[in-house]
Amino acid sequence: MGRREDPAWTKGTVGLTAARERGDVDRQFQSRLVVTRSMINRLGLEKELHGHSGCVNCLEWNHDGSILASASDDLHVILWDPYRYKQLHNIATDHTGNIFSVKFLSADTVATCAADGTVRARSLAGGAALRDCSCHCGRVKRLAAAPDNPQLLWSAGEDGLVLQHDMRMSHRCNSDSANVLVNLLNHLGRYAEAKCVAVNPRRPYQLAVGANDFYVRLYDTRMIKLAKLQVNAPSSRLMWERQHVRCSRAGHGDPDLNVPRSAVHYFAPGHLSMEPNEHTFPKKATTYVAFSHDGNELLVNLGSEQVYLFDINSARRPVLVESFIIQHNHGYREGEAKQGPRNGTNGTNVAHGPMDPPAQLPEPVRLLKEKANEYVNKGDYSAAVQLYNSAIGLCPNCAVLYSNRAAALMRRGWSGDTYAAIKDCYRAIKLDGSHVKSHFRLAKGLMDVKRAREAHECLLYFKDKFPRHAASHAVFLLQKDINVALETLETQPDEADEAEENQSTSVLERQLRAAALDYSQRFLGHCNTTTDIKEANFLGPDANFVAAGSDDGSMFIWCRRSGNIVRVLRGDESIVNCVQLHPSACLLASSGIEAVVRLWSPRPDDEPEPRLVADAAAAAHANQQRMRSDPFEAMLLNISFAGGPDRDPHSPACRPT
Repeated sequence: MGRREDPAWTKGTVGLTAARERGDVDRQFQSRLVVTRSMINRLGLEKELHGHSGCVNCLEWNHDGSILASASDDLHVILWDPYRYKQLHNIATDHTGNIFSVKFLSADTVATCAADGTVRARSLAGGAALRDCSCHCGRVKRLAAAPDNPQLLWSAGEDGLVLQHDMRMSHRCNSDSANVLVNLLNHLGRYAEAKCVAVNPRRPYQLAVGANDFYVRLYDTRMIKLAKLQVNAPSSRLMWERQHVRCSRAGHGDPDLNVPRSAVHYFAPGHLSMEPNEHTFPKKATTYVAFSHDGNELLVNLGSEQVYLFDINSARRPVLVESFIIQHNHGYREGEAKQGPRNGTNGTNVAHGPMDPPAQLPEPVRLLKEKANEYVNKGDYSAAVQLYNSAIGLCPNCAVLYSNRAAALMRRGWSGDTYAAIKDCYRAIKLDGSHVKSHFRLAKGLMDVKRAREAHECLLYFKDKFPRHAASHAVFLLQKDINVALETLETQPDEADEAEENQSTSVLERQLRAAALDYSQRFLGHCNTTTDIKEANFLGPDANFVAAGSDDGSMFIWCRRSGNIVRVLRGDESIVNCVQLHPSACLLASSGIEAVVRLWSPRPDDEPEPRLVADAAAAAHANQQRMRSDPFEAMLLNISFAGGPDRDPHSPACRPT
């Protein structure tokens, strides 16, 4: 058989154009060219849209991109013509609290939700109110609409409920209304909050829900029976009184089992879901979820953490669960003999130093690897990781690249780096089981994430497989640390916090968390600690790029495949919360704490971009430090949005959480 030809889109714009002329590309042609690397490299500010008098908390394009909707703390929704930069409508809503989400249900229907606990929909043509729902008992943070059914709407509220609104049916906010799709209170306990919700555009029966924890829940709505609130309180009561009454069954599961076990899957970063005590600090919350255009991937912005990508069709359990130790069963695979270390390693420096490749690398990959090794030696681990990412993209089956990247990650030490290094070591070992350093780094990484038992088993296997290295000083020190940790584990009583957690969560919740699936890619550099509405979105139908706002006022753009930062732009004087791409053009809309909507598009090559953050690496490093700082200090860093000298003293206050 001959070598399969590379897809046309790997040859760039010229390759795509030629393929279209041959008839090889049809619908893919336009989608591949909506957002390209060249466009991202030239992305700059096109226009600022002024009209709001408060923080702009949400943006939404209509289906063809002819209208951009924005909603604000000023309780107004503005519909913009993005091409002429003019207001088409300025709608004074009936909300009494900050608007957090706006959605087009059809060409002439807009829905909103707000801090006043209400979900409202109105006709643009006549201004008539089509829905006014006050079933929620707290702030409603996000709306989601079905792409194939403009009559369905879902809302996620901080009362722990995800409600389904059918616009075809009349509605009254009472105990007879069966509109509860998910009640997180029944599973997470009385402090559960639903923060965000999204609908799969290709499989609209799949609904992703983010809460005030690091788990993302993917529901199959075909298997869920809409429920009524088990206990209802008069709507005339204060919100907190109504919520107190509704919490009577918190943590005891659904009384009518309306959400069966097979109707939901959980996703979470492995280093968080595998922690012995999940009460992590600072507290994690999922601020945004988004599906890719093909519906196969889920993008998650995790507060006080990173942005994560999950493959919902082929996600796997965390590597600590599918450890190679289980596969080897504390010994050698059948037919495997004891091997000496590859490439002449002498055992004097097991823990450090780059490995020599077992075979000749392609020249571009070799150059990237050598440059990355230089950065490691200089202590610039972020630059090294970026180069290793690029090299792995070109040569994804080279064990040495994963092992070297693992070493750089472990030394850099950003949130989740050690676990990512464990994943790299695991991958390297699967590619080449005789890499000494990959085995040792795996054991060390397990120890660093406080998995002493797994580290002990891994090191035992290492000593058996590579006896010449068993007496090295690095192995001796690691074994000493493991022994101390094991002794501590044996003398420690059961964690009281764990017992308390078990009492506050349902049995089904604990089962689903234990089976949570791991991420496939992560994106680092932004900071998400101050607001809980910060978005992360795919750029383009092909989802080759990912964008998110940041607490430092920047908008970060990453390459989806490598995870590398490709561009950082200054999008707000304080915080960027929203980044939304036009449906069919490379036109981004962003907003944040300022009362401004900004439009971004590719600029001419010879036109400098004053809002470009030239040193993206320094910005990323500063943001990682910011996320590690005390939350109060982080708030002070962003205090400018609460009372700068140019701020209107009569404008609505922006609540950060």
